[in-house]
Amino acid sequence: MQKFDEMYTKLPYEFFSNGEQIRDHYKIYDAWLAKQPGDMMAKRREEAEMIFRRVGITFAVYGAKDEDGSGTERLIPFDLIPRIIPAHEWGSMEKGLVQRVTALNRFIHDVYHDQEILKAGIIPREQVINNAQFRPEMMGVDVPNNIYSHISGVDIVRAPNAKGEGEYYVLEDNLRVPSGVSYMLEDRKMMMRLFPDLFNRHRVAPVAHYPDLLLETLRASAPAATAEPTVVVLTPGMYNSAYFEHAFLAQQMGVELVEGQDLFVKDKFCYMRTTRGPKRVDVIYRRVDDDFLDPQVFRPTSTLGCDGLMAAYSAGNVTICNGVGTGVADDKSIYPYVPKMIEFYLGEKPILNNVPTYMCRNKDDLAYTLANLKDLVVKEVHGAGGYGMLVGPAATKAEIEEFRAAVLANPSGYIAQPTLSLSSCPTFVESGIAPRHIDLRPFVLSAKEVQMVPGGLTRVALKEGSLVVNSSQGGGTKDTWILEDDAVPATVPVVAQSQSQS
Repeated sequence: MQKFDEMYTKLPYEFFSNGEQIRDHYKIYDAWLAKQPGDMMAKRREEAEMIFRRVGITFAVYGAKDEDGSGTERLIPFDLIPRIIPAHEWGSMEKGLVQRVTALNRFIHDVYHDQEILKAGIIPREQVINNAQFRPEMMGVDVPNNIYSHISGVDIVRAPNAKGEGEYYVLEDNLRVPSGVSYMLEDRKMMMRLFPDLFNRHRVAPVAHYPDLLLETLRASAPAATAEPTVVVLTPGMYNSAYFEHAFLAQQMGVELVEGQDLFVKDKFCYMRTTRGPKRVDVIYRRVDDDFLDPQVFRPTSTLGCDGLMAAYSAGNVTICNGVGTGVADDKSIYPYVPKMIEFYLGEKPILNNVPTYMCRNKDDLAYTLANLKDLVVKEVHGAGGYGMLVGPAATKAEIEEFRAAVLANPSGYIAQPTLSLSSCPTFVESGIAPRHIDLRPFVLSAKEVQMVPGGLTRVALKEGSLVVNSSQGGGTKDTWILEDDAVPATVPVVAQSQSQS
């Protein structure tokens, strides 16, 4: 099998520096791959698909139907070529993640209490109060450790900066019910099974302890008076697209997987039904959106939640992770203000920069966006999963004009960003090894401290030239290797909520 640098010479910032020299942390892998038989990768991919299907690692595709009219479940494509990140790059990224998630938790607490950042005029009040994810029911509600986003999935891309050098940028914050960590864990298990010799050649930081860290985070988030907290995972049920992950994480943590019908509230305490009678629940790791959690407070027709759950939550008798109302901080219309949050709450400059963003609610930004639709990525502020967006350079004239009309009809519902030259990574596709665009979703855990496993889920856009990595849009996943040499400790104390603002 050929080396990467004999196949093509442009892999920005991942494998090559200056478009020519393979980067040091990929040289061992490149030399190993060159010695493999030509059909080895194809055989390993078949083996991986067989194992993933046997284990049931699938996701449901909403709106897609098989020939018999039933819903579609698919394997998320798994790429055999890992993404490798050197220790010093991860160390800097990790510090930036801790900083960012700490500020976001401070912001959510502030929004539902004193609203100092709104009084200071740093974020327009109406942009928060009128946000679809703002929950008035959370005003004045205190939660353990003042933490709302216990599990944060921060999407990071790498692209050229003003100097033309590769730099990591935050593309999106996922603070409600971020998914994908099960694929990170299963991808690593698969790589270790298929290529054990590679792990003897590289010092790859482990990720298998993530379920232990997650359980530790959840237990540390329990109501203060609870000595031995009972934790459950709340799922919408087996027809949810991420049900495999819900069941997987419950099993890995050794806790119960429950649905709304398994829970009930009495005297503002939450219980689950068991064969031995009611058992009090202290922490709910919910994978159900706010609107479905409590039919007495939110959507009255919901059968996915539990009557009276908000009363128990507001009384401090059960912790919901992630907290209700957390979505106010990961809305795309709030994203442009995160650097200012970091300065306001922490008195620091952001370590990880945002992608430059135009807010169409602003007259000048709207004019620029409409004049440059063919060159921009335009997103709905409430959109997710790669839907509700326009990738200008890849769109037809008709699609651009259709989107123009949508933006003009509701400017405040959209933001726009430049089309970044995202870094690409060698990927094993039908035609062989070819560059495909990638992003990275590290999973950040917050309770009394902020911690994470090294790396995260690398998602890859398998369609040639595509910038959309979401599984629902045909994307796949890769194992992410953080090399341990010169590694930075992964645990950093949370900045105290009582710290004075700058």
